[in-house]
Amino acid sequence: MTSLFVTFEGPEGAGKSTQVGRLASRLKGVGAAHLVTREPGGTALGSRVREVLLDPALDIDPLPEFLLYSASRAQLVREVIRPALSRGEVVLCDRYADSSRAYQGSGRGLETSLLETVTREATGDLVPDLTVLLDLDPAVGLARAASRGQPDRLERADLTFHTHVREGFLALAAREPGRFLVLDATRAPDVLEEDIWAAVGERLTVQTG
Repeated sequence: MTSLFVTFEGPEGAGKSTQVGRLASRLKGVGAAHLVTREPGGTALGSRVREVLLDPALDIDPLPEFLLYSASRAQLVREVIRPALSRGEVVLCDRYADSSRAYQGSGRGLETSLLETVTREATGDLVPDLTVLLDLDPAVGLARAASRGQPDRLERADLTFHTHVREGFLALAAREPGRFLVLDATRAPDVLEEDIWAAVGERLTVQTG
């Protein structure tokens, strides 16, 4: 069995959940053991934290916001992700630590040293094998998100914030080109699916030799 940790990142409305579902279907089709999860969420604690973080009625300062995400992440890694990887499964996660770097770092302005110190403790230095970054103009993404219903707390943030978040994601990808697969999220979902499947298949082939 071969484990692989794949995360999906991107601005609001980029289509991450759609592509996570499509990749899970492809893995199922070839008989690959896999697990799908998300951040925040994936555990009983994470689901409670998610409700708080996305509640539009709440005003949360950047530091407690980041610490709440980190608490959910720490529980998810220990309770769900590491056990699945140890069983040789492919883990697909809708958002992970790079979201904190982009949203609370580039977007909210928290110091990189703080983000990295807490993230190392929360994840035990667990880094994805592949991160799919679905890149999208934030104005387009927010319009997509708005079409789904009432915006959550993050979707209500202004365009300047979301522009900084996008810039943060692209800067992360530029620093780690071997881990990131950057895709234009305006392209057709079927085309994106094929690109992602090719990248996942390549990594599985390398690991299985």
